[in-house]
Amino acid sequence: MHKHIATSVLLMASVPAMGGDFDVGASIGTEVRTFFEDGAFPGQFDTFQPSLQLEGDVRWQSDSGAWDMVIVPYARIDGQDDRRSHFDMREAYLRWSGDAWTVRAGLAKVFWGVAESRHLVDIINQYDAVEDIDEEDKLGQPMLEVSTIQNWGQITGYVMPFFRKRTFPGLDGRLRFPGRVDNDLARFDEGADDGQDVDFALRYSHYIGDWDVGLSFFHGASREPRLLPGSTPDVFVPFYDDITQVGLDLQYTKDAWLWKFEGIIRDTPFETFEAAVGGFEYTFYGVTDTGADLGVLMEYQYDGRSDDFLEAAPTIANNDLFVGARLALNDAEDTDFLGGFVTDMEDGSISGLVEASRRFGDNWVLEVESRFFANADSGNLLSVFRRDSHFTLRLTRYF
Repeated sequence: MHKHIATSVLLMASVPAMGGDFDVGASIGTEVRTFFEDGAFPGQFDTFQPSLQLEGDVRWQSDSGAWDMVIVPYARIDGQDDRRSHFDMREAYLRWSGDAWTVRAGLAKVFWGVAESRHLVDIINQYDAVEDIDEEDKLGQPMLEVSTIQNWGQITGYVMPFFRKRTFPGLDGRLRFPGRVDNDLARFDEGADDGQDVDFALRYSHYIGDWDVGLSFFHGASREPRLLPGSTPDVFVPFYDDITQVGLDLQYTKDAWLWKFEGIIRDTPFETFEAAVGGFEYTFYGVTDTGADLGVLMEYQYDGRSDDFLEAAPTIANNDLFVGARLALNDAEDTDFLGGFVTDMEDGSISGLVEASRRFGDNWVLEVESRFFANADSGNLLSVFRRDSHFTLRLTRYF
């Protein structure tokens, strides 16, 4: 954490003193999770989980437009799980942009991919798993990024000198594994005690007619740890293997259709496996008199990794089907809904999500989410969440 604070201080100090435009914003949100059942494991709290979110947003751009700086600190204070109370510098970087080249240094967030239900090729940032289990929240990744856009496409290289460990709920938290994951005991390949090996990545992207194409390469510490048994039965030790991964993401746009595909080949110390997610989104435009749009989604998830947790990071997406819908009212309040569920094609285990958001005035946003788990087979990883179905209400004020 101290390294990340120091990074933001150095970036602020490096901003030229010759003027430019500053834009400072912030948000504060209150959130209440309500779980429908008592926890499945000893020590878990039972029902309510209140918390407070705070996020800042500082942006600066030079008069010439060639330089810009972004600093986004984030904090959550949780009333039930001490592990979920945490601070992170989501972004703190300085960027130079030329006619065809861009260089960015500091902590940043990067997103790769096109799929809705699973982000296979997206591997730069570590996930902030105490926020939620949907892999949408990311920790800031220290990096040097160099990118160029040419007639033949965009190519971007990344050098990442520091590794971010995945966050995990505490023993009193929900949405967790049966034991406590002890990050202080985390282990890495090649004798690196703190994961300080340098990671590298390269990505090429281009638009070819109706096709969006992305090719990626990554070599370094996996963002998905294996969870190894600790010194006692209730402790897991995360182990971050060195991996090499190549990825492909494709999106084909034709009228109201979006066809999406992500696939990877990952080489680990134990195995080389393939994984893929693909499907479509079809949008019905103007389904109401007020101009609302309804999108229907379907994606298939495959993952060929080993089922042995000692040799592979755990996953629930090995042979699953996602079906969902998205409704955008296209009103002045930006009201939208998203819902869907994933079904295991082998044992019928189901997980689902319904979420909605609406803006009130210029500064308030209300969000509602409900995550549920049903028919969880005892042999499915999803069974650890079998009693964690919950409802979340979040109100955020933006400044």
